[in-house]
Amino acid sequence: MTTTTLPAGTRTTSHRETSQADKTGSKAFNRLAATCLTLFALIWLVPFAWAVITSIRPTDEVAAHPLKIWSSHYTLSAYHKAFQANSIGWWYLNSFLISAISVVLCVLVCSLIAFGLAHLRFKGKGALALLILAGLMVPMESLVLPQFMEFRSLHLLGTYWALILPAAASPVAVFVFRSFLKGIPVELIEAARIDGASWWRIYREVCMPLCRPAISAVSIFTFISTWNAFLLPLLVLTQTKSQTIPVGLSGLLGSTAISQSEVMASAVLGLLPLLVVFLVAQRQIVQGVASTGIK
Repeated sequence: MTTTTLPAGTRTTSHRETSQADKTGSKAFNRLAATCLTLFALIWLVPFAWAVITSIRPTDEVAAHPLKIWSSHYTLSAYHKAFQANSIGWWYLNSFLISAISVVLCVLVCSLIAFGLAHLRFKGKGALALLILAGLMVPMESLVLPQFMEFRSLHLLGTYWALILPAAASPVAVFVFRSFLKGIPVELIEAARIDGASWWRIYREVCMPLCRPAISAVSIFTFISTWNAFLLPLLVLTQTKSQTIPVGLSGLLGSTAISQSEVMASAVLGLLPLLVVFLVAQRQIVQGVASTGIK
């Protein structure tokens, strides 16, 4: 039996060829990824840019040439008229209050549920986790009618609570917190128990300070989803001044007394808070997603 040994130069050449092929494949993948990101960015940015340009063009020019981009003179009169002719100020206030209260309750309720699932032992723990997991598989639209009937029986129609209470119990938020809490070392929890700390104190002083990335991610996602909610607010909020931004803007589309530039100005105003939240908290979004293992 003989053993053939390749010359050292042959192995080095083969290694270089493999390394060069890996570099070529990596460059091709990076170019493909950059191309896809650019295309998706244009798909989002082009309608937004067109809405901004239309909102600052004069009304007569928009009526004469809707698809024209350039204008002889731009103006902000559409934004001024949007605030005067509509209740957009009330819509902003309603959306902000509903979203802010929903964020606070969602973080508190879902983190408590996740803490119990991660560190407490009780009967029915597995069944409760499966029940919450089943909530991820149910489309939100199928829950609108049962929630409407429930809130009607509780006399909550027309109030903020009809939108806040469903947002406070989020299965996604529960599993985000649970994933992060299970990553906390058990020794840290046991040391706190040995020192005589109660479960409430462990939750408040040990776990929650370590869950800041999860809190940021859940808060941002809850704020955005609550701000953009449309179907349930359309059904439960009947008065014009109690409506949210998406519902109020949908009413403008069917109005014949408002110009296209005012509609676009209202749409841009409705989008600005979400854009500001994303630009300010984009680092927290990335950290929260990376730390909690969201795929």
